[in-house]
Amino acid sequence: MRILRAVLRTIRNSRRLAMGLVILGVLVLVALFSPLIAKAIGGGQDPIELAAYDKWQVPGPSHLLGTDQFGRDVFAMVVKALAVSLQIGAIAGVISTVVGVIVAFVAGYKGGWIDNVLSTFTGILLVIPTFPLLIALSAYAKNVSLFQVGVMISIFAWPFAAKTIRSQVLSLRTRPYVDLARVSKARDLEIITTELLPNLLPFIGVGFASSALGAIFGLVGLEIIGLGPGGVIDLGQIIYSAISTGALTLGAWPMFVVPVGLLTLLFAALNMVNIGLEEVYNPRLRGVAGE
Repeated sequence: MRILRAVLRTIRNSRRLAMGLVILGVLVLVALFSPLIAKAIGGGQDPIELAAYDKWQVPGPSHLLGTDQFGRDVFAMVVKALAVSLQIGAIAGVISTVVGVIVAFVAGYKGGWIDNVLSTFTGILLVIPTFPLLIALSAYAKNVSLFQVGVMISIFAWPFAAKTIRSQVLSLRTRPYVDLARVSKARDLEIITTELLPNLLPFIGVGFASSALGAIFGLVGLEIIGLGPGGVIDLGQIIYSAISTGALTLGAWPMFVVPVGLLTLLFAALNMVNIGLEEVYNPRLRGVAGE
């Protein structure tokens, strides 16, 4: 209950955060209802099935975004692709955030040689160029599933969250209320969950949003060069298909414009969430934003 009140108070204190969450919520709802939307578009048949309709139909009443080179409805493809892209972002975001939070709390709260070892390891991963490694892993891994891609991306995404949260843990562990909890014989896990964690939720949110966004665009990058997971349609794959088939010259501009627009909207929403959290919990930034 305490955490819920803190979340609601945070949202009320930032219009950017509220706007970003609204946009993100709408995209998530579209993704959740994508099977129903696709079914309604198909009117009894699968609109993403090969040769379901005539090829390269231009946008019109029967197909709002036209059809692709295989006769599939582009609108249905985009809705399904949005769900897949958000799914990969959620998988990588959750895994990287959980790992980052664990590493950050262990390093920041315990300190000493444990902090030195984990901080050094985190710093090494931060400077490694991740996208070339993702390309290599995807190129040599056969029949990569969506979940496996999410895990691969999260391996390189957690250090950012760990570094951000660790610095806050180092600051909070010396606060008087933490010292009072230690004097009261509270266990380390109890101090972390009841005293530190509620105060670090905004920074955990920033870490999750950044990791999810990085994962989504990482998958788009892999798809554009033809190394994404097989058997699924995501926004990057539609963009790759539009580029490789010359869809813009054939009048099928939605195949390129709409996925790029959705990615831009998703990027803007997650960044508004990050900036909104910073405005609320960083007084210096709040003062600059209010000017």
